[in-house]
Amino acid sequence: MPITDLLERNSKLFGNEIALVEINPEIHEAQRVTWKEYSLIQPTGTAPYRREITWSVFDEKANRAANLLLSRGIRKGQKVAILLMNCLEWLPIYFGILKTGAVAVPLNFRYSASEIEYCLRLADVDVLFFGPEFIGRMESIADSVGRERLLLFVGDSCPSFAEDYHQAAANCSSAAPKVLIEDDDEAAIYFSSGTTGFPKAILHRHAALSQAAKMEAIHHETTREDVFLCIPPLYHTGAKMHWFGSLFTGGKAVLLKGNSPQAIFDAVSREGCTIVWLLVPWAQDILAALDQGALRLEDYRLGQWRLMHIGAQPVPPSLVKRWMQYFPHHKYDTNYGLSESTGPGCVHLGLDHIEKIGAIGVPGYGWEAKIVDEQGKEVPQGQVGELCVRGPGVMLCYYRDPAATAEVLRDGWLHTGDMAEQDADGFYFLVDRKKDVIISGGENLYPVQIESFLSAHPKIHDVAVIGLPDKRLGEIAAAIVQVKEGETCTAEEIDRFCLDLPRYKRPRKIIFADVPRNATGKIEKPALRKKYCGVRLVEAQNQA
Repeated sequence: MPITDLLERNSKLFGNEIALVEINPEIHEAQRVTWKEYSLIQPTGTAPYRREITWSVFDEKANRAANLLLSRGIRKGQKVAILLMNCLEWLPIYFGILKTGAVAVPLNFRYSASEIEYCLRLADVDVLFFGPEFIGRMESIADSVGRERLLLFVGDSCPSFAEDYHQAAANCSSAAPKVLIEDDDEAAIYFSSGTTGFPKAILHRHAALSQAAKMEAIHHETTREDVFLCIPPLYHTGAKMHWFGSLFTGGKAVLLKGNSPQAIFDAVSREGCTIVWLLVPWAQDILAALDQGALRLEDYRLGQWRLMHIGAQPVPPSLVKRWMQYFPHHKYDTNYGLSESTGPGCVHLGLDHIEKIGAIGVPGYGWEAKIVDEQGKEVPQGQVGELCVRGPGVMLCYYRDPAATAEVLRDGWLHTGDMAEQDADGFYFLVDRKKDVIISGGENLYPVQIESFLSAHPKIHDVAVIGLPDKRLGEIAAAIVQVKEGETCTAEEIDRFCLDLPRYKRPRKIIFADVPRNATGKIEKPALRKKYCGVRLVEAQNQA
């Protein structure tokens, strides 16, 4: 069924139940807000700022957004972009776009003005919804992009170059538009992370989104009684598709605008969250706060929290083992996926395979997987090759890029660009990105394996491994090490720790610095290569 049918079903069956809660720990005073009539405001300064909407209001708001777009001439197949921080308006606007039969195009909130303009043109966008955080960036390109498309502002104090969305939508009908939407209709364009250049536009159909919703509910045994805490940005397939589990079951979800350990624990405690999806840095921060006593379990209501899962990047086994020391009753899952596979879940560990920590898991609900060599032939079990997946969530194409599409889609299989191996039990282990492999003296080094090993060091908070040019070996492995707050560490300590690694896998350079990660938790290795490749590394860099 089209993904919009699930929202309409929830509105009919659970209309008066809470669908979405928005929490902003940075705001503690009452102030004018959009949808004030549906807000629960805490003006005392003792609780974070909070808003909520029911399933019926959610659906009504989506209908108003859809009818506004239809009144402005938007028709089936046209493209409508969203440039918003996580907020209560985000998902109703997204579903409003889908209800018109148009294609929703979420944009990364970190895009520069030039990247925003590039993506709008690449995806043939006709309308853009944007929020107050982006006024400056939009103003710099308004003359060029505003001539070709409608700009709708979501917030207070609408700038002169845009139209006030709330005022315009208030005059539109809250009835569902009469637009026929089918499973095979185009639904959404998501952009790749752009780690190899400008982002690609990834086109998905409605059936892929609906499958992701059902798969999420099955994988995590989600029920209507579960409360999902969503922290990552909704423009990303990871956050969206995990929330789809709540949409599928009719459960409540909490959008938390903040990722500090205290904010996360407070939201879990106050809202009764049972499922929390974390990125590696946030889990690391929580463990560090618990270790240091800055966070105390007894200060929060956490007994209902049943599942912690992590995705978007490789997860160090040492992190999960430390987590289970604090939360022995938690179920754990890790999810592997790409925007090209409708986000996470094409491979997943599963709730009952904690003994396989370190694996990304087995094919998800409705999916197949295999590992192939450079010629596309399956490799024997235990050998490293490129991971390929096939299933109902594979993208239609890279929009307007047939050459790039043909490179990764072959005979229905999506070639992920990730190197993996399979053990005797059928579990897949991610080795590294194909383009991140370091070839040193003829040996293939996989940074993820080295990073997982180093992350077990008691003084290391985060670590990234990249290849640096070397005249004799071609490349050498360099470890960028972020030391835990309050700790000191030397390169000699790291070198001693690495004696348990095979000699050829040991990092030849240790650089003490912060490890940059993007909004979805992935290490920004292109930025690290740009910073360190070709730069003479002095000994001073090897001291913390």
